[in-house]
Amino acid sequence: MSLRVRLLLITTALLLAGLALAGAVVSSRLEHYQLQRLDTQLSSLTSLISSIPGAGPRPEPVANPDLLDSALDLIGAPYLVYVAPDGQVIEGIRSSKLDRAGLPAAADLRALPTDGRGVFLPAADGSDRWRAVAEHTTGWNGTVIAAAPMAEADATVAQLRTTSLAGGGALLVVLTGLAWFALGRGLRPLRRIEHTAAAIAAGDLTRRVPELAAPGTEIGHLAGSLNTMLGQLERAFADRAASEARMRTFVSDVSHELRTPLFVIKGSTDLHRMGALAEPADADEAMRRIEREATRLTALTEDLLLLAQLDDAPEGQLDRAPMDLRTLATDARHDLHALDPSRPVELTGPAGAGPPGPAPVDADEARLRQVVANLVGNAVAHTPPGTAVRIGVGIVDNRAVLDVIDDGPGMAADQAARVFDRFYRTDRSRTRTGGAYAGLGLSIARSLARAHGGDIELETAVGKGSRFRLSLPATP
Repeated sequence: MSLRVRLLLITTALLLAGLALAGAVVSSRLEHYQLQRLDTQLSSLTSLISSIPGAGPRPEPVANPDLLDSALDLIGAPYLVYVAPDGQVIEGIRSSKLDRAGLPAAADLRALPTDGRGVFLPAADGSDRWRAVAEHTTGWNGTVIAAAPMAEADATVAQLRTTSLAGGGALLVVLTGLAWFALGRGLRPLRRIEHTAAAIAAGDLTRRVPELAAPGTEIGHLAGSLNTMLGQLERAFADRAASEARMRTFVSDVSHELRTPLFVIKGSTDLHRMGALAEPADADEAMRRIEREATRLTALTEDLLLLAQLDDAPEGQLDRAPMDLRTLATDARHDLHALDPSRPVELTGPAGAGPPGPAPVDADEARLRQVVANLVGNAVAHTPPGTAVRIGVGIVDNRAVLDVIDDGPGMAADQAARVFDRFYRTDRSRTRTGGAYAGLGLSIARSLARAHGGDIELETAVGKGSRFRLSLPATP
């Protein structure tokens, strides 16, 4: 069954139980009131008659039965009898409306307690029940009994129960119908959530649960939680798709980088096998090509292995010790002079302003030299000969920084956004002769920096040069 049907059945059962309980309580209270009223009338009459002095009852013919019936109905005792000391039941007064066969039996009347309490008695013919009160007389040695049939009181209670049953049934039908529509309206937000979930299951990950209720309600909490979960699912699927795309690009780039040197090596060996390298000079040139491409393959393989190790356990690739980035900055200046003596190189503070300052860090010096060598090699490879370079070092915002700033052509925004991607090259037509030129240098540099708890940031614009900043946690 649906949730709506189950809730309706529960609501109907509770309504039925409530109406039944209310009817039972009302009828019980009415019956109790009827008995209490009748017992009071009968007890008052027996008390009055039992205190009358005399030698005993002397029944006389009734002159006016209609007047007597009205009087008996008024005092609530259609039947008045006496019990003599010897147990003889003497009929006193009774309403003419009563059939003698429907009166209580004499044996039952003699067995009544004389304490003034109301007691139920069956009719002699079993057609009805009576309520009787008996009291011992004070004027003569006997018992006076006042009794009244329960037919009218029972009929009143039965009519009340019938009315309650019919009214409760009609009310139950009406309330059940109203509950059906109310539950349908109340469950409408859940149906909208169900439709949203079905759309998402069909592939539309952009769908969200609309704002169905106030945030403080249960539906509002559920909608908010579902939207948060859906956002996480969408991001997870997007991340997975992006990861798969990166993996495909990575495999394609690795295949491309490996194919060229392997083709050169295979071509050289094929020429040698076919006897095309008869001259010693030709054989030596072929061996130099094989050696060059093998060196390139070795560098590429080592770079890929390092990247995989940094992805898996970056901290395990470091051998930390206290050091100062000024040492690396000074060595980088000398390396630049050696690579391009015509290039002006200046050692400055951070961002190329002021004198160089101390930059103490706890780091692996060999790995940081690899990072700085990549940054310096990138500046030499991507700027014209003679372009000025500034190497800045110092403390910025409690971080030790080393800047490599050039006055070269700079990069566009789309190039700067991808410059740290693996195998990405801003100029794919440029001849590559080593692993660093496969587009892995800056990716390795950033991975090493992040393994130290730092990062490498790029600030560039077309025609305004570039600034690569190595930022690491500074030690006191």
